[in-house]
Amino acid sequence: MSRAWLLPEHIADVLPAQSRRIEVLRRRLLDQAERSGFELVIPPLLEHLESLLSGTGRELDLKTFKLVDQLSGRTIGLRADTTAQAARIDAHLLNRDGVTRLCYCGPVLHTRPSGLHASREPLQFGAEIFGHAGLEADLEVQELAIDVVAQAVPGELTVDLADARVLRGVLAGVPLEGAVLQDVVAALSNKDAPAVDLLSQGFPEEARMGLRALLRLYGGADVMTAARHELPARPLVARALDELQWLASHLAAAYPKLRVGFDLGDMSGYAYYSGPRFALYAAEASDAIARGGRYDEVGAVFGRNRPAVGFSLDLKALSEQAQAESARPAVLAPWSEEPGLREAVRRLRDGGETVVYALPGHAAPAPSHEFDRELAHIGGHWLLRPL
Repeated sequence: MSRAWLLPEHIADVLPAQSRRIEVLRRRLLDQAERSGFELVIPPLLEHLESLLSGTGRELDLKTFKLVDQLSGRTIGLRADTTAQAARIDAHLLNRDGVTRLCYCGPVLHTRPSGLHASREPLQFGAEIFGHAGLEADLEVQELAIDVVAQAVPGELTVDLADARVLRGVLAGVPLEGAVLQDVVAALSNKDAPAVDLLSQGFPEEARMGLRALLRLYGGADVMTAARHELPARPLVARALDELQWLASHLAAAYPKLRVGFDLGDMSGYAYYSGPRFALYAAEASDAIARGGRYDEVGAVFGRNRPAVGFSLDLKALSEQAQAESARPAVLAPWSEEPGLREAVRRLRDGGETVVYALPGHAAPAPSHEFDRELAHIGGHWLLRPL
C-alpha cells in the first residue's frame, strides 16, 4: 500500500474545527495588539541565513532548515523564529527614531520538535518593542502576553520570571570555554545537581555556591529573599533581582488573579536574552504557552543595536487550550435555479449570515454549522423560517 499521502513526523494538517478556532484567536490577538499600538508586519518565510540567525545563538541555528538559493547560490533558511526579521525591519525598512512596536503572525519551521507532541510547523504570534531600554517596555510586553493568552485561556495563569544576568553575575570572572558554559546552562535548565557539581569543579567557591543555589531558587516571593542571601553580592546580580521584583510587583497589582513566580535557574534562551525574561503557563498546560524577554543585541548585525523586548507563542498550541466553541448558527438553503433564491442568499450573506446550499442528493452539509433556520418559498417569496 502506498504511503505517499503520509506527512512527515510532527507535521499535521489543520482540520476545519481547529482551523476555525485558530482563525478566531488570530483575529482576537492581532486586534488586541493593534489596540495596544503594535503595527502588523508580514516578513517572508525564507531569508539569507546570516540575517535569520543574527544574534540568536546556536540553539536557533540547529532548529533552522537550510537550503541553497537557485538564483544566487547563497544559503538561505526557512525561518524558525520571526524576532530577527522584526529587528531587520525596524533597523533597515522603518529606521525610525524613538519607540517602534511591531507584531506578526505566521508559520515558522523547526528541524526538530520542541517536545514530544509539539509541531515542527508552529503558527507563531509575537510582538516586539524596539527603542526603549527601560523596564516600562518589559512590563508592557508582559502585560500584552497575559492579555492575549487570556483571550483563549479563561482560567488561572502563572508567570515565571527569570533574568539572564543572574548567571552572568554568578560566573563573573570565571574563565569558561563556550562549550563548558553551554553544558552548565543545560545542567541548570534540567535542574541536574550532580552535573552542575561536576562541571563547576575548579570554579571559585563563591561561583560554585551560586550555581548550587540557582538549582533551588524557584517558587514564590520567598525566592527573591533567598536569592539575596545565597547568590554572590555582585552589582549585576543585585540589579537583576531588583528589576525582577519591580516587574513582579507591577504584574501582581495589575492582575490580582495572576500567580507570579520566579525560576532563577531557568536558562531557556540564555545565549539570546540580555535581561529579564518570562514564561507564561496555564493551569492545565505542561509547557509554557508564551515566552519572552529582553534581547538588546538582536539588531546589532543590522547596524542598529537598539534596545528590544518581546514575546512569542504558538497559536496552534494556544488554540488547543481554548474553550471549545459551539457550532455556528447557519441558514440552510434548498438547491433551486429560481433566481429569487440566489438573490435572497446573497442578501443574507451580505448581512453577515452564513447560508449553505443543500446540494441535490446529499444530507445537510457542514457539520460544524448548526442549522437553526431555512429558506423556504412562501407566497412567492423566499423567507426565513425556523427549523
